[in-house]
Amino acid sequence: MPEMSSSVQSVAVLGAGSWGTTFAKILADAGREVTMWARRPEVAAEIAGEHANSGYLPGIDLPANLTATSDAAEAVDGADAVVLAVPSQSLRSNLERWRDLLPADTPLVSLAKGVELGTLKRMSEVIGEVAGVPEESVVVVAGPNLAKEIAQGQPAAGVFACGDHDRAVAVQEAAFTSYFRPYTNSDVVGSELGGACKNVIALSCGMAAGLGFGANTIATLITRGLAETARLGVKLGADPMTFAGLAGVGDMVATCASPLSRNRTFGERIGSGETIEQAQEAVGGQVAEGVMSCRSIRDLARRAGVDMPITDAMYRVCHEGLDLATVGAELLGREQKPERM
Repeated sequence: MPEMSSSVQSVAVLGAGSWGTTFAKILADAGREVTMWARRPEVAAEIAGEHANSGYLPGIDLPANLTATSDAAEAVDGADAVVLAVPSQSLRSNLERWRDLLPADTPLVSLAKGVELGTLKRMSEVIGEVAGVPEESVVVVAGPNLAKEIAQGQPAAGVFACGDHDRAVAVQEAAFTSYFRPYTNSDVVGSELGGACKNVIALSCGMAAGLGFGANTIATLITRGLAETARLGVKLGADPMTFAGLAGVGDMVATCASPLSRNRTFGERIGSGETIEQAQEAVGGQVAEGVMSCRSIRDLARRAGVDMPITDAMYRVCHEGLDLATVGAELLGREQKPERM
């Protein structure tokens, strides 16, 4: 085992949502001492005292070596690695508050999947800029990571992407359990864009399902959605083979096909006739990541000169109020051409 791997014994997880809690559980099940930071003191108290996070993972027992606090300084004190488990659009503001607390030269692990509005930066770029660390030192977690299934111990895999191979291996070793198999990858750009774009494509799949369309339509959207994601990734320097792996097709299929996917469910409500506001209210006031990401990814694609018709269609539905019938007719009526990525 590489020297850095053996040093990752104590981990701080900043964020106590469903995926942050699940990832903390993975680390604890792998034998690490884990301290979570929760914004709300009552959530931290429940995790620490009752070994549960009923608001996000009801029915899941958390390991005894996983505790929590609402004090970020306490959470990161003595940590060998720090996991950033907050939504993509709030990562910058949270990290600005935390950066002076982070132990020097500690691996930073990003769970967020998105492209920042305005700056159009990927999450590793945001972390590098705000925390003042090299982007290539940030470990990005990607892949089909539906939190509830993994928290239940169902077999799954993920990709830990980092330009620093030893750092990726260190986090990989710290998160290897009997039910979760992490792989490493040096393609941070492709891994991050796969994770961000799949949320937008999942919206379209949900909308199609809400309209009553079946497997052929969903498969078409997944396949062509993956193609436009790969086009953007390759233009920005990604390895095209990344999109054939867990960070690409793996995450795309899981997010687009599962009712556990918030983006798929959100889109299905819109397809069934609800407004964005009604769908948001139905899921407890939370906006699906893809609703925000379709704007930033569309802008990023336009800046790069890449055609992303499904992403553009989701932007027009979510932010310009275009009706789904018009969107469907426009997508099906596009110029005929050979199939290509």
